[in-house]
Amino acid sequence: MPRSLSLVVAVFFSLLVQSPGQFDFGKELGGAKDSATAALVSEVTAIAPGKPFTVAFQLAIPPEWHAYYLNSGGVEKSPTLTWTLPEGFTAGPIQWPVPEVKEIYGSKSFVYGGMTIFLVEITPPVDLKSGDAVKLGAKATWQICSDQCRDEKAELTLDLKAAGTSAVDPVKAPLFAKARAALPKVSSAWTLAVESAADSVKIRMTPGKGAANNLEAAGLQFIPASLFVKTSSEGGSVAKDGNDWVVTVKRATEDALGNKITPGKTLSGILSAKSPLDTTLGANAILLSDVAVTTPPPPPPAPLSLAKLLPILGGMLLGGLILNLMPCVFPVIGLKIMGFVQQSGEDSKKIMLHGLMFTLGVLASFWALSGVLFAARAAALAKSGSADSIGWGYQLQNPWVVLGLMLMMFILALNMYGVFEIGASATSVGGKLQSKSGLSGTFFSGVLATLVATPCSAPFLGVAIGTAIGLPAVQFFLAFTAMGLGLSTPYLVLSIFPKLIHLLPRPGAWMESFKQAMAFFLFATAGYLLWVYTGQIGLENMLSPIFGLSAIAIGAWILGRWNLPYREKSVRYLAMGLALVFAIGGFWITKPPEKSKLVWEHWSAERVTELTEAGTPVYVDFTAQWCATCQFNKKRAYTPEVIQLMKDKGIVALKGDKTNPDPAIEEKLRELGRTAIPVNVLYVPGKDPIVTPELLTPDYLKELFGKEIPAKN
Repeated sequence: MPRSLSLVVAVFFSLLVQSPGQFDFGKELGGAKDSATAALVSEVTAIAPGKPFTVAFQLAIPPEWHAYYLNSGGVEKSPTLTWTLPEGFTAGPIQWPVPEVKEIYGSKSFVYGGMTIFLVEITPPVDLKSGDAVKLGAKATWQICSDQCRDEKAELTLDLKAAGTSAVDPVKAPLFAKARAALPKVSSAWTLAVESAADSVKIRMTPGKGAANNLEAAGLQFIPASLFVKTSSEGGSVAKDGNDWVVTVKRATEDALGNKITPGKTLSGILSAKSPLDTTLGANAILLSDVAVTTPPPPPPAPLSLAKLLPILGGMLLGGLILNLMPCVFPVIGLKIMGFVQQSGEDSKKIMLHGLMFTLGVLASFWALSGVLFAARAAALAKSGSADSIGWGYQLQNPWVVLGLMLMMFILALNMYGVFEIGASATSVGGKLQSKSGLSGTFFSGVLATLVATPCSAPFLGVAIGTAIGLPAVQFFLAFTAMGLGLSTPYLVLSIFPKLIHLLPRPGAWMESFKQAMAFFLFATAGYLLWVYTGQIGLENMLSPIFGLSAIAIGAWILGRWNLPYREKSVRYLAMGLALVFAIGGFWITKPPEKSKLVWEHWSAERVTELTEAGTPVYVDFTAQWCATCQFNKKRAYTPEVIQLMKDKGIVALKGDKTNPDPAIEEKLRELGRTAIPVNVLYVPGKDPIVTPELLTPDYLKELFGKEIPAKN
């Protein structure tokens, strides 16, 4: 029976009335036969300052019922302990005994039955005074299942006393010895490594002194503490590879309810067998704790035959030619045509030289950008074994690159429209194309043409680039060289056949109008890059680049209005100074923001109820994209210190987005007595909701969280 169906069956049976009864687990604990009983037991009768001691959480599970391991194998709940400790005391994590692997309705579960003991290490403060009475408290929750499942809880306490030295309770010694024997051991007999594969994960076990010889005969199986893999007995295998043993476990992509499971970067669990895996320790189970999941390097790509390579080169060449017709590239073509018109009276050899220099600039840029792409491909392959996430235009995945291109397009557009002039020598990209010293400007024009062209390439070169990305180095760079030649071919042809230039219109007053018209294409390109940039920094941060670009435009306007030859020097210097201030300020506002470490979940009333009933504090931000005060709060209030405090307090942050109409949010706001946003609410279990002021500060939030939410132990 599928696990999802088993949950339905469990819910059905949970509605049936159970007959009460009694059972006896021995002298320690007892309870009804459909309910577990819990207790806290200390290994010591007296505790010493700063010296850790061990406490046992005993769970007496009734016959034919079971509780669950850290990873239940499904969606069932494992035991939890929420401690209430005196000041200065700290509690370590639960130490999980080796569970039983049990098949329940066709799936593997990791369970405990009967009397189960979970150990926890408690550390007292070093300034604990001898003779002090110490009271430890813990809220225990667990789930037990049979044909049905029950959520249970208990409030547990333990009274101890402080002394100069700790004193072990001899009566409890057998219980703790038995509990430690049930724990997996940290073994030095094996060196453990974890490798990622396509649909599985491989645990490589390299034997050392004391390691068992035949793991297959020992009945080795892996019990995962991580959710993203299954147990080795569920479609996995154990096999020898040279001197090593390799345990292969299948990946788990979704849970029993169909929820997606995110792959982990580390793997934890228990390697358990019927006979000792570590003969030195006599341990049948060893611990695998947070071992990094690595990806072996992939084999190098195989070169294509000439028959298969030529269509790719042809596709890249044709795609480069098509790029000349795209709006992203058209402004640069216009500028270059103006440069050719201005040079129509020059020597043909010089014109040809400009064409060759432009081509060299294009090719150099393509080689540089494809070099970055090649390095990124190598990094992606080393990390995941696949280059699928890397494609042409990869440089646009870097927000700093996008920002630089956006600012360049925007400033050039302002210049072409006539807001300001950057000098007669640079009225076109590259500048001084009509003079002998213009070759460097022509080279830069080729560089700029490449930068502007890359955003437009994907729609036309998807198939060719998708194939080229997997080519070996020589064929890879050859393919992108063909693309660069395609982009530069029209300019190269005009330089080789200069008579064609005479077919172009003569210089005249129309050129200024043409120049201003070209500015709108650059504005459109800057707008496109702003859209890309906003996707990278987040829509909530879009106001920053808009204000930043506005500040830069003001600086350009000041420069064009007052930095003119007929103005007095003092006025010109003041204009340049103000323009510089606005430009720097605009760039500072526009630069990529630091990524917030505060993770917001989607708000719903049901989610708030679920979290608070589980004892978790919740902070809700009812906000909207059009709410200026909301955006101001986000920029000012959630400092790293506030975010860390929220993490320390175990606060879950939820966002109720009212950018578009949402009846559920409207109803909740009316319930809270508010009609407008921002509205921020703190829900603390057992208390009434606390609605904050509209304007938030870091100090207010730190005081609110510190005062209203108890420390998380």
